[in-house]
Amino acid sequence: MERQTPGNPLPGPRPPARHEVVFTADFGSARQWVAGRSWAYPDGGPVNPGDDKLDHLVPDASYARSGVFRATRRPDGYWDTGLLTTEGSEEAFTVRSGDVLEARVRLPGEIGAWPAIWTWRDGDQEIDVFEYHPEHPDLLEFSNHVRGAGHCYRDDAVRPGAWVDLRTEFGARSVVWSVNGVQVFADRRGVGHRWHAFLIVNLSVCAGRYHPAPAAATTELSFEVSSLVVRRPAPHGHPPGGAASAGAPDGAPGTGVVA
Repeated sequence: MERQTPGNPLPGPRPPARHEVVFTADFGSARQWVAGRSWAYPDGGPVNPGDDKLDHLVPDASYARSGVFRATRRPDGYWDTGLLTTEGSEEAFTVRSGDVLEARVRLPGEIGAWPAIWTWRDGDQEIDVFEYHPEHPDLLEFSNHVRGAGHCYRDDAVRPGAWVDLRTEFGARSVVWSVNGVQVFADRRGVGHRWHAFLIVNLSVCAGRYHPAPAAATTELSFEVSSLVVRRPAPHGHPPGGAASAGAPDGAPGTGVVA
């Protein structure tokens, strides 16, 4: 409820909403994440050439479970690639309308790499926290496929090999993206009040239709996610300091927590 100052007919400022951590990514956890398959790919994978991808998803832990997402060239022209999703996992965590996702990522340097953090459910519900293509070294891509909005953001701090702090607020009326602590885009479309979706973190490989494929001499690609957390508005009157979904409090070991 808004407070009124005595003698002042105007309402006082509304206190900012508190957010508590509801998910702290532990990429090594089989309870949180499924590796090497996703229903965002035809029949769950392992390939998706129709989306201009050379991906061949693999469950091998060395391709994603450390937080370093890798891709290696195969003899058949595809690339073994790392993907993790909460869809189908034991916890089956979903991001909800109003949630805030924070992540710290190291961008790849090799042409053809296509890293992303995004959401998916039932063939849709896609919000791209970020996408990156090193042939445009200073550019990050943000997209709201739920309600048709997107933005390309350029900054000198965005470059191959750089560490970047990302923040996405999945607002009902506006999805808001921030980079390195600065708000850079608010789509004013939002996701609606009932939206929810699973998380996907992966490294794809471009096939060449929209972005150049890797050079013939390139045999491996990688990018890294050192931390990923999701915060949720605390219910009115609920004390702060909620626990992460894996049972670890805010700041517990895992892949780390973005403050």
